[in-house]
Amino acid sequence: MKKRIIISGMTVCIMACAVLGGCGSGDSTADTGLSETVQEDISADAEPSSDSADDAEDTSYSQDFFAMDTYMTLTAYGENAQAAVEAGVAEIERLDALLSTGDSDSEIYALNAAGGGELSEETAYLIERSLEVYESTGGLYDISIYPVMDLWGFTGSDERAFAVPDESVLEETLALVDAGKLTLTENEDGTVILSMEEGMQIDLGGIVKGYADDRIAEIFAEYGVESAIINLGGSVRVVGTKTDGNLWNVGIQDPEDSSGYLGGLALSDMAVVTSGGYERYFDDEETGVRYHHIIDPRTGYSAYNGLISVSIISEDGTLADALSTSLFIMGTEEAVAYCEEHCAEDGFDVLMETEDGDIYITDHLEDSFIDINGNTELHIITTH
Repeated sequence: MKKRIIISGMTVCIMACAVLGGCGSGDSTADTGLSETVQEDISADAEPSSDSADDAEDTSYSQDFFAMDTYMTLTAYGENAQAAVEAGVAEIERLDALLSTGDSDSEIYALNAAGGGELSEETAYLIERSLEVYESTGGLYDISIYPVMDLWGFTGSDERAFAVPDESVLEETLALVDAGKLTLTENEDGTVILSMEEGMQIDLGGIVKGYADDRIAEIFAEYGVESAIINLGGSVRVVGTKTDGNLWNVGIQDPEDSSGYLGGLALSDMAVVTSGGYERYFDDEETGVRYHHIIDPRTGYSAYNGLISVSIISEDGTLADALSTSLFIMGTEEAVAYCEEHCAEDGFDVLMETEDGDIYITDHLEDSFIDINGNTELHIITTH
């Protein structure tokens, strides 16, 4: 599960999401000058200030629902808002049924059971994108991590308690993790076949929400929606601007304070995906060690490499989803180096917090950053 992301600028309050499912949302209007009032703007409920926003409110529609193991909210504005949202919800449900690891009727379940097989066009696309990020990150984004996640109890496949696995069993299971051993073969008719070594299993959960928000944005565009919020429980996209023409303010929650924020970003037409280890974890009763769900494929254990929050900002939600986990695993120094090399070329930006409380942000976001706390010192990552 991705870390909570708080959205401001909505006219439909969905704060209940924070209580119910680990994703938080608040509604307010943002100060266009990003002044000292912005903290109140992000956290408070308020109505839109312009007449045009009031008109849009009359034709807005929002729906809360549960899918992909989290609570989600879609909110759209305009005369086709309801039809667009209902189509978006249907698309999420379709993708969930297609790609769930726990649904015995899903394509992923069948592939894992059979050790591979013919892929649908979308599944082939997502596996290909996953393998691109696997190569780019030196194997830190690995869709074959599923058996290890399941060993820890982080897959949600049953009601068993989280537990530290036996060292020898973990070592044996970790030997199955290497997406580089996955083979994709394209037949003459264009179909793609996935082959896996015995015992390997895949999970697209680290990329599918980002892909889903890309798909919903496409659907909203087909319905003529120009202002919307797609909140998929940690993978969030803002469509266009607010109905009054101002940018959306996206506040990133402080992982050390559930009622506080690291800062905010003034954005339009962007996906924001945040990863952190504080939402899904357990404390070992014998040692007191805390283990979270972001597993380092190099060790088989929770990643503790200096970062506690990583947000990826990009028009490409699919990429943002995969990279948020990858950079979290990298740790500060490696993540900064990766951003310096890849941000400009691959089209993404980043906002990260270290365990020491330092905040790193890419240079393209510097003017978009909202200093909610009033004294935030930023480490600027220069991209090329």
